[in-house]
Amino acid sequence: MRRFCSDNGRATLRGAVGFGGSTESRRTTRGRSCIFAIFFAFILPFGAFAAQKGPETIVKQKELSLVRVNVTGQPYDYVRPWQKKAPFSKRALGAVLPQGRVLVTADLVANQNYVELERAESGEKTAANVVVVDYEANLALLEPTEKKFLDGLTPLQLALDTVVGDRLAAWQLESTGALVVTEGLVTTIQMTRYPADLGQFLTYRVSISMQYRDNSYTVPLVKNNKLAGLLLRYDSRTQVLDAIPAPIIAHFLKDAETQHYRGFAAAGFSFFPTRDPQLRRFAGQTGKAAGVYVTSIEPNTPAAKAGLQVGDIVVAVGNNEIDQNGNYVDPLYGKIEFTNLITARASVGDTLSVHIQREGKPMQLDFVLDHHDVNDYVIPPYNIDKPPLYFVLGGLIFEELSRQYLREWGANWIKDAPQRFVYQDRFQSELYPEGKRRVVILTQVLPANATIGYDELAYLTIKKVNGKEVKSLADLAEAVKQPLNGFIKIETEEDPKQIALEAAQVASEADALQKNYGLPALQRLE
Repeated sequence: MRRFCSDNGRATLRGAVGFGGSTESRRTTRGRSCIFAIFFAFILPFGAFAAQKGPETIVKQKELSLVRVNVTGQPYDYVRPWQKKAPFSKRALGAVLPQGRVLVTADLVANQNYVELERAESGEKTAANVVVVDYEANLALLEPTEKKFLDGLTPLQLALDTVVGDRLAAWQLESTGALVVTEGLVTTIQMTRYPADLGQFLTYRVSISMQYRDNSYTVPLVKNNKLAGLLLRYDSRTQVLDAIPAPIIAHFLKDAETQHYRGFAAAGFSFFPTRDPQLRRFAGQTGKAAGVYVTSIEPNTPAAKAGLQVGDIVVAVGNNEIDQNGNYVDPLYGKIEFTNLITARASVGDTLSVHIQREGKPMQLDFVLDHHDVNDYVIPPYNIDKPPLYFVLGGLIFEELSRQYLREWGANWIKDAPQRFVYQDRFQSELYPEGKRRVVILTQVLPANATIGYDELAYLTIKKVNGKEVKSLADLAEAVKQPLNGFIKIETEEDPKQIALEAAQVASEADALQKNYGLPALQRLE
């Protein structure tokens, strides 16, 4: 099954994606069994490139359309949500664009405290601001605080005509400022999942032999001195590079010019190929075999609002017919998955005519495309640049479940994180069809007098507190204020089903608990 544009956390190609050379620390904990397959589990971080020599050329430094980008920051700790992790530093290359801006990948500037631009030829530096960032498309625009800093650098134009068989040049810099050029061959153009793991985006796959450079967190790929893409991930073993292509960059830049950046469009349904004739008969399809079978629909998305139903077969989008594998014939790329018509070829606010068969009868539905905002998910797919919410009650630590929390188990979090939480993330639209809520969880217990006997509790889903349903951390905090017969009663979906704390003891020991564990506060609710 494929997720289409708006993803509810379910993914068939989810996995450990290596990209960049971050020194940011990773946390790993004990794993649990999992039935999910891992895609690209073997991919290494870009900073771990093999040392073998490749077909590279060192070019004398000129006024390149590149600047070094130095980033320092501190990610938030979702295991100890009242604090941050160790500081990190990242070094990358940015592509100079028109209007005095610099393009980098979004993961470079995630959780940043300070961004600095550095001219390769002179070493001159200036601070920079993040103007627009899109973590789903993994792109960010920077702007120097010194407006004349980029003077003399010719902005890169975009190469929008890359096809299979073209050769692209990866640009890197030596510590001396000399340009290192490594050429590779575009072998495939397809739809893949980006690091945020939401929907599918157009991707260039390039066969190329590269070596590590200390500024290789973001690497521009160039065709005829025009920007063709940015490095997304690299596998040093197979020497295969995936790149964010120029059409996705162009879409991002166009939307970035508007007053309010809206992001990439989504439709909001899952589908399955119709290669199986029994599936086509089950769906009542008539005529030639074609299209994809709709398996689920996200609530409050364009697909749901247009009236799409589970069991429909989508046979065309606009004038583009869809085959049994879900592909259409693109004038530039040939056969490619039809999701490209949504993410790259359309924009938020566009209306797309979607042709379907429902029990053998042809119909047309009009989708008014929208962006599925991260805050509209029950279990948010990412929480970047903002601290996690938490609530400490007598030593019990409560948080709102997010994929950012699950990622604390490392690159193989699908396998290693608590499986009940992975399940809730993957099936959140079916489990919580009403939406507009959060899943509150008990993550761990700090030993204290009020929690004696509960020390080993962890990874529980909260249903009610003092008889009141909990749909957010704010709900929990409010319900705690109204104990029942002197006790705070917490109901959980999993065993032990109920936890009881003496309200007076919790209140009297709150200050001591905060002091003993060095907590800056016992709660963060906004």
